[in-house]
Amino acid sequence: MIGSRYFVRLDLTSEKRFTLTPATRLLLSELDDYVHFQVYLEGDFPAGFKRLRNQTREMLDELRAWSDFVTYEFINPTIAGDWERTEENYSMLVRKGLQPTQLQVTREDASSQQIIFPGAIARYRGREVSISLLQEQMGMSSENVINNSTQALEFNLASAIHKLTLEQKPRVAFLEGNGELEYRYVADVTFSLEDFYEVDRVVINGNPRALTGVSTLVVAQPLEGFTEQDKFVIDQFVMHGGSVLWLVDPVFASMDSLQMAPETLGMAWPLNLDDMLFRYGVRLNADLIMDMQSAPIPITTGFMGDRPQISMIPWFYFPLVMPASNHPMVRNLNAVRTEFVSTIDTVAAEGIEKTFLLQSSPYTRVVQTPARISFDIMERSVDERMYRDGPKPVAVLLEGEFSSLYTNRRSPLTELPAGFQRRDKGERTAMIVVSDGDIIRNQFDNRGQPLPLGYDRFLEETFGNADFILNAINYLNDDRGIMESRAREVRLRVLDRSRVNQHKFKLQLLNVALPVVLLLLFGFLRFYIRKRKYSKRIV
Repeated sequence: MIGSRYFVRLDLTSEKRFTLTPATRLLLSELDDYVHFQVYLEGDFPAGFKRLRNQTREMLDELRAWSDFVTYEFINPTIAGDWERTEENYSMLVRKGLQPTQLQVTREDASSQQIIFPGAIARYRGREVSISLLQEQMGMSSENVINNSTQALEFNLASAIHKLTLEQKPRVAFLEGNGELEYRYVADVTFSLEDFYEVDRVVINGNPRALTGVSTLVVAQPLEGFTEQDKFVIDQFVMHGGSVLWLVDPVFASMDSLQMAPETLGMAWPLNLDDMLFRYGVRLNADLIMDMQSAPIPITTGFMGDRPQISMIPWFYFPLVMPASNHPMVRNLNAVRTEFVSTIDTVAAEGIEKTFLLQSSPYTRVVQTPARISFDIMERSVDERMYRDGPKPVAVLLEGEFSSLYTNRRSPLTELPAGFQRRDKGERTAMIVVSDGDIIRNQFDNRGQPLPLGYDRFLEETFGNADFILNAINYLNDDRGIMESRAREVRLRVLDRSRVNQHKFKLQLLNVALPVVLLLLFGFLRFYIRKRKYSKRIV
């Protein structure tokens, strides 16, 4: 009777894996219509994917326990004996944004290929959004990938609800006017952001009102120096609580130059931003990172007749950077592909919290500029002793109340509009600085159409660039704290396989025979005690 009147749930797990974060509970309490999840994790799967399916069902049950407006169903897109309908289902899921995973399944000494779609589609009032439930990570075992995927379930599902129910979208603006990346180079991430935000492109041109109404400003690989007037407008935007995602190349180096000459030089690139970023607490160094953990590029290694032989060879100037901390923004993030990236240092800035987000591998070499860049390094054997500079940070999060670059200085603008309030100390906000602009640039297919951000058309593999950019902008705009759910840690408690194999019979005996023996012993003792007890009464 008490349970029917009051809602109480107890989570007895040590890591509180079944306890939703306050932000998720608040999001669920505000639902006023049904959110329906179609989960495509039904069928005969290997044990790991069965666990992901079961954990997904448990998380959806947890969401439904807090809101009656959450419904779900599990669907098997593979229809046995009907390949035509199965292919239609597969094509439909791909069009909606779900990516297939191909598994090698071995049964009774026979192996087969199995295609599954570890994802879901959420619908709300005629709108829908796709959700990837598998968090792939380079170099991680399949067990850890599944475990990390279960950790991210609350964030992925809550983020989908947040996306569907968002009524007034914040405004995200890409800066133009300083040689930044054109729309076609950021087309994929722009399309993804439009589910969450109003995405615009703005030119400041010394106008202090240019960034009015903007929540987050994205500065994507500028190639021309900033005027003091534009810097003042951005500075005051930060002072008034605006957030900025800086994607800046402190060194100019281009693969296009190597296509026309045997070598090129990496040169420091004057953008007139050093004093501004230094004031905020970060310094971009005029150097280049060479990393043995890097993305390969296609290189002609010979000819067979008149046909060139193409090989994929690691290009040390394209590091694959990994999370540098356990921050929710980069937790369990796949490797991020970079091109000609530089190191970052933090400097003293009062009241600013600094968190490194991405870093190179331990097998790193830092080259000072001007740096000679040539394909010759691919022809020589690698001297590993030269790659021992250790991990180098390439992305940092700054949070706090920033101080204006123009404190105790005259405004570069000769006239400020009426009502404009200049500030020397800002409201609490955040910015992210990345020393590579190519991190947000998408590649193109043979028809010139933009490919998904992070997808390498030569490797046919997807890196974590899109997840990092979306997480970064979501974090800079997050006023509900949904990102907190990414910090959840569900420990993977696996059996020690070597001990299992070594003591297999003993463990089987303990798990199968011992409970039966204990049950029989209990029954015998109970029978014996009852017999003695009642036989004494009869006498």
